[in-house]
Parts: sequence; structure tokens; C-alpha cells
Amino acid sequence: MNRPFRRSLAMALVAAFAAASAYAQKTELLVYTALETDQLKAYTESFQKTNPNIDLKFVRDSTGVIIAKLLAEKANPQADVVLGVAASGMEIFKAEGMLAPYAPAGFDKLIPTYSDKSRPPAWVGQDVYAAAVCYNTVEGQKKGIPKPETWKDLTKPVYKGQITMPNPASSGTGYFDVTAWLQLWGDADGWKYMDALHENIAQYTHSGSKPCRQAGAGEFVVGISFEYRANDVKKKGAPVEIVFPKEGLGYDIEGSGIMKGTKKMDAAKKLMDWVASKEANEAYSKNFAIVAYPGVATKLEFIPSAADLEKLLIKNDFAFAASNRDKILTEWQKRYAVKTEPK
Repeated sequence: MNRPFRRSLAMALVAAFAAASAYAQKTELLVYTALETDQLKAYTESFQKTNPNIDLKFVRDSTGVIIAKLLAEKANPQADVVLGVAASGMEIFKAEGMLAPYAPAGFDKLIPTYSDKSRPPAWVGQDVYAAAVCYNTVEGQKKGIPKPETWKDLTKPVYKGQITMPNPASSGTGYFDVTAWLQLWGDADGWKYMDALHENIAQYTHSGSKPCRQAGAGEFVVGISFEYRANDVKKKGAPVEIVFPKEGLGYDIEGSGIMKGTKKMDAAKKLMDWVASKEANEAYSKNFAIVAYPGVATKLEFIPSAADLEKLLIKNDFAFAASNRDKILTEWQKRYAVKTEPK
């Protein structure tokens, strides 16, 4: 074997061993998330720029499904981190002692009202997602159905069979709608409103995005959804107008936290450090008007500015939404589940 060949072989072996060693040192985090699939790629790329040796393996579903899955696994947790799940759900996990409190690097720079109030926090907020109604202008004109301006408008007979909204047991968007109506009008009048709305509902979906997509495609005239998906559907050219009902908007906060008992605490903390970083919040701001890091929010094309959108939000009691979840969903299912789409 000649000397140049031996040298080349040795270099190849060193490179192979180095690659194998780097691969062996990679940590895989199992992350449960309710983030939209079209957001996860950009967020993962942002995280891995500074954490190339941590791979994120996602279990992704609607908020209600993720909450139910985590509670079912409470005695034997599988996830390392919960990423982008509604604060009303994160409060449940906190109350059940399922989260490992941690103050990420830079946490003190975040707007405190968008994270858990405990110190260190059990969960850290990322962004706010709020109710929005998508109205198809073409189908509305064709069918003689006017654009709604208020939640109460949606109970008028002209909308019968032309509205879809998310099932609150499956969807975080659906759940914050229901809890918002109960907070706006009180228990008796809130359920009375939902009884009237139910008469006009064509279908309850399992996804918070789907009603706006349905309205955008002209399947129904009105879809009760949230502002990220409404902006996305309109940007893609669908003939929709986005309505922010005048009585006030239900909303939730997308939050993240570390599951107690994870065997990968160091990697989990690095993911939470990213969650609280300016870079991460700049990524969130491409999708949401309101983010937890001050000064990085950008004006989305068809959504009010952060300051204007905040004025439309109801005074939301997350403790109420968390502690009454089972009771509210049981009552909702008993009254309205018959119109839920098949799984």
C-alpha cells in the first residue's frame, strides 16, 4: 500500500469516526405541540442554528387532543417538552404538577403578562392567538348573506347552515371562543347564545384552521377561526373579509414548558432558552401580531397592529378556563356534539 493511499485512508477513517461521534452525541427531544404544521419547519430551523446537536421529534395535534394525551400519560410521561400549547392547557398541567419550572435565559426581557406568574415560571408564553371570522364575499353576495359585524349577528336566520366553527373539545380556538362567550355574557346568557348559534351551525370541525379554509374555498359563507389562519387564507388569494366581532375577541397564549421527569433536562432547557429568545419571537411575529418579546412585533398584512388587536381582546381569566374545562366541555358536548364532523 503506497504512502499517499495510506494517508487518504487514514483521513477518511478519521472523518468517518468524527461523523459517527457527532451523530452519537445528538440528543432527540420528544416534543408535544399544537403549533400549526406550516410553522414548525421555520421554528425548528431557527432553533437548530444554535443547537445543531439537538433533534426535535414532534407529536402534533389540535390543542384538545394534546391536552388529553398528556393527561392520559401523566403517570408515565412520554414527552420531554410541551411547545406551543394553549395557556389554559398549560395551567392544567401546572396544577397537576406535570411541569418542571424553569426561567429561560432572557426571560426577564419578556412581557410578564404572557407567561406563568410563578417564579420560576412553570410555562413561558410565546404569542397570542385570537378569534377571527372569515366571510366569503363571493358566496355571501351570491346567497344574499351579509357580512357579520358582531357575534350576535351570527344567530340571525340568514346564516342558517352557513357557519362552521371548531369543536372546543378538540380545538384550542373553539375552547377560547366558548369560554369568551361565557365570560362576556355570564353562564346563563352565554349558553343561550350558543343555543342560538348552534341553530345556524353546519359543522363543528376538529381544527381551528379548518373553518377559515372552508370559508375561503366557498364551502360555507362563514368560518369562525383565528387570526393567523385568516391572514394566511386571505394572503393566498381567497375572497374573504376578516371580521373581528365588536363585542370582543376570545384568545389564548401559546406557551411552552418542560415536562417533569424528563431525562434530557439540559437539552429541554436549551429549547426553552430558544423559546424566550428574541430570535424565536421574531419567528413568531411572522405569524402573530402579538408576541411575548417587546419591540419585535411586525404588522401582518390583514390583521390590526399589536396595539389595536390588544384593545379588541376580552379580559380573559385563564384560571377559569383551566379549572372549569371538564364541566364546560361536558355541557357543550351534551348540547351540540351531534353536528361535529367525523374523525
